[in-house]
Amino acid sequence: MNKKERVDAALRGEKVDRVPVSVWGHDYEREWGVQSLSESIAENFNRYDWDYVKVNPRASYLVEGWKAKYQPSGKKFQPPTCEYTPIKSASDWKRIRPLEPDHGALGEQLRVLQLVNHEVGYDAYFTQTIFCPLGVARYLAGDKIQPVLLTMREDRTALHTALRIITETLINYAIACLEQGASGIFYATNGWASAGMLTQDQYREFGEQYDLEFLDAIKSRSKFNILHNCGSQIYFDLLASYPVHAINWSTEQVGNPSLRDGRLRSGKAVMGGLGEERTLKKGTPGKVQDEIGLVLEQTGGQGLLLAPGCAIAPETPTKNLDAIRRVLS
Repeated sequence: MNKKERVDAALRGEKVDRVPVSVWGHDYEREWGVQSLSESIAENFNRYDWDYVKVNPRASYLVEGWKAKYQPSGKKFQPPTCEYTPIKSASDWKRIRPLEPDHGALGEQLRVLQLVNHEVGYDAYFTQTIFCPLGVARYLAGDKIQPVLLTMREDRTALHTALRIITETLINYAIACLEQGASGIFYATNGWASAGMLTQDQYREFGEQYDLEFLDAIKSRSKFNILHNCGSQIYFDLLASYPVHAINWSTEQVGNPSLRDGRLRSGKAVMGGLGEERTLKKGTPGKVQDEIGLVLEQTGGQGLLLAPGCAIAPETPTKNLDAIRRVLS
């Protein structure tokens, strides 16, 4: 099997010659340039011979067009900091307007996708990372949760107005990504669909309707859409029926289902099994290999795409990544 055939078979729950695998994470230094980001993605793909690619842009790219300003650290291991947010009060949410997908930071990331498609697209599927509207709202508010929660309580109409504009912008941008060769979208909830953030009813009102509008708009155009349900105590069953090809989550977070349970409950391919914190960052190559063995035993290796439960830390030892390839070679 080639890489695309392997992923397609895994998504259908069919037998594969070996389980497809990929790993991704931030490079806080190189993700600020078109050329440097595309090169780092291609290097990661070629260095480890991954079966598919998740493009991992800087988290702020989705909000820079609305004048949120993030300052890069200039260091590989240190994230950027927010220097300015346009959201000072609940009424500010009503002032945002739709962004053009080919302008500013969004247009910059389309150029990244062009380069990634040239380097990777012939051999493997690749997806662009897009946050859910609530996730975008959080970064628009300076990567802070409280301004969003406050507006939910004080002026829900203002927040819905913003979420509607954000959703419209994200749909148009996602379509542009697919036109540049992306195989699908890696759609992240940013922790909002979890018990520690919102009630299920709150997520239905402020999350689910916009998620479904976005995913419905792109489902016929994509080969490889992934739902990343981020955080602990996730509302797995609430989102399990979303129109995506695979679901990614961290099984090492408290209150989350195992990959086997997730596959049974959703009927979809599952993506995960590699502990990004305990195993990949802090463990040994032997521990990595043991964890993969347990995951393969638990799932039977079908309907599975091996991956971390979330982005790996930049300081993750390369020897642990090499260990993944040795197991699956």
